[in-house]
Amino acid sequence: MSTSTTHFTVTAIAGGVTAPAGFSSAAVASGIKKKAGALDLAIIAADRVVTAAALFTTNLAQAAPVLVSKQHLHATAGTARAIVVNAGCANACTGDAGIAHARRMAADVAGALGCRVDEVLVASTGVIGVALPIDKVAAGISQASRALTRDRSSDAALAIMTTDPFPKEYAVTVDTAAGSFTIGGTAKGSGMIEPNMATMLGFLTTDAHVAPALLQRALVESARDTFNAITVDGETSTNDCVFLMASGASTVVIDDDTYPALLAGLLAVARELAVGIVRGGEGATKLVTINVTDARSVEDAQRVAKTIANSPLVKTAIHGADPNWGRIVAAAGRSGVRFDVNRATVHVGGVLLFEHGLPHDEAAPAAEKHLQGQEIRIDVSLGSGGGHTATVWTCDLSAEYVRINGEYRT
Repeated sequence: MSTSTTHFTVTAIAGGVTAPAGFSSAAVASGIKKKAGALDLAIIAADRVVTAAALFTTNLAQAAPVLVSKQHLHATAGTARAIVVNAGCANACTGDAGIAHARRMAADVAGALGCRVDEVLVASTGVIGVALPIDKVAAGISQASRALTRDRSSDAALAIMTTDPFPKEYAVTVDTAAGSFTIGGTAKGSGMIEPNMATMLGFLTTDAHVAPALLQRALVESARDTFNAITVDGETSTNDCVFLMASGASTVVIDDDTYPALLAGLLAVARELAVGIVRGGEGATKLVTINVTDARSVEDAQRVAKTIANSPLVKTAIHGADPNWGRIVAAAGRSGVRFDVNRATVHVGGVLLFEHGLPHDEAAPAAEKHLQGQEIRIDVSLGSGGGHTATVWTCDLSAEYVRINGEYRT
């Protein structure tokens, strides 16, 4: 699928995080996950030191890899050579030993690649409060560092999964008057998802040449309407992070003129990955798109959309195909955003269920039929006259979600 404007074209291509030139990856089974032979450790490496940007969890309880990666990006002023990531153990709430283990992961990768320790970023995902089996991790790093290649990005997408039902990767090429460049990425996330910065774990790359400050700006702006516009269960993890590296291998330089092309490409990749996280949410059977319109500000629209998306009553009604517009109105009303309910409207699947403070109960059967599908759309107009909009993606809440999280540690 292509998206065209006057100045550039964004086209989806096969591949993932190593689709851009200048990057390679490898994934191995190091024995962290309970399932024998399951891929659980990956390295994503640049051919040389490149510019890098990141967003991290806003949770005050931050995991060791988050703290170490923050320190490394600060020390290098926004450059990196590689990312090392493990799944099956979050290395969160593990004290000084957890910090030492995260630093050991970076040091082992740095030794294998011949770079500085602070040029390696670290990420982990899995159970909180469990010590990382560092000897297994170290052996996995040694193995993975010798197997780096451009054509096995799908292995990295598999290795970072925990309860995810399927891997997520995506790539695009961006054609501009200055030349073409590529953006690719992979992400994981299924539960504990309402990232106030990025996703559970996300890794993006581009072969455009981008200065650190501009790269950080592009990551922040693209995350706002993608990774920050999803929620599975309203939870913000201790380990949330998204990294973006730019190799410059395409020789296309991103400046004020070409920045819109970079942002469009990042939005395309990040949106596909973010929606994939929601589609694969723990116990999810339906992908739900919530559009809030005619708000006084974008922030108001986002707040209403997120409140609706995180309502257990709304999510369970969607799961049961119950066109309960009252739960939607009630969620919007408790969001803290001021609006006149008598000017608000609610559509489900394009079917008008509420306007002028009154229901359209005769339309309920048509809305129920829509809710029986797997892709659900809810549109709420606040009628404020402000004209601002926001879209949030979520999923339904099922008994399977309760089962998965009731048994997570056992």
